Amino acid sequence: MSKTWFVTGAARGIGASIVRAALAAGDRVVATGRDPGAIADGFGEAVLALRLDVADRQEVEAAVAAALDRFGRIDVLVNNAGYGHFGVFEESTPEEAERQFATNVFGLFDVTRAVLPAMRRQRAGHVINISSVAGIRGGPGGSLYCASKHAVEGFSESLAHEVAPFGIGITLVEPGFFRTDFLDSSSVRYGADAIADYAGQSATIRARYAERNHRQAGDPDKLAAVIVDLAGRDAPPFRFAAGTDAVAIVEAKIQRLQGDLDAWRALSITTDGAD
Repeated sequence: MSKTWFVTGAARGIGASIVRAALAAGDRVVATGRDPGAIADGFGEAVLALRLDVADRQEVEAAVAAALDRFGRIDVLVNNAGYGHFGVFEESTPEEAERQFATNVFGLFDVTRAVLPAMRRQRAGHVINISSVAGIRGGPGGSLYCASKHAVEGFSESLAHEVAPFGIGITLVEPGFFRTDFLDSSSVRYGADAIADYAGQSATIRARYAERNHRQAGDPDKLAAVIVDLAGRDAPPFRFAAGTDAVAIVEAKIQRLQGDLDAWRALSITTDGAD
């Protein structure tokens, strides 16, 4: 049975690849983005391209209403829209932090909130939240972006328990570095307030990301095919690491957590109160 997908950030990168993969599988897709004209066409009535800035709540509600009016249901929601704000924390302004969370976190919340009532009525649905290895591990220069993706991880873990009784599943996809425009100047952002003490770190961070731009190992089309595969499974995973780099990062995080737990277990268990 064909599905109806609702994909945010569908104009390019991983989102555009997911749209193509879902349509190739014979499904219907509501493909949303800030520039709907950039969304691939040629698929006829199977695709509905809509303008959507996920940071605009009115646009979110209008897009979901249009999707339901056109197709009657939403089976798979892919929360893919987002961007990376990099640079050391002190060089980032409060406004930059707010913009990062407005898109990566609160926008994701609003789209999910708008879609869940339809999924509850259906007693079926699958929410796929595109997180990142940044949701597993923090690193220098990633304080705002990593914080936003850690928020998506915590949200998803809690939401999964709340919606499971209605037949709705949640999957967190944690990509490593994929060959998209994510690190282009058209997408990536850096802190606006330069501080002399951080000059060396900031230069290193920018150079590292510039060197990786369009040289990442991950293939977005292959990831899209995997996501369509996961959406068709009877028991899809809650958490899915995408890419050899992502697998290595998750394994290292597990080892670090286990190491800290084992090393400090004796002290950790001294904090319970007396009976």
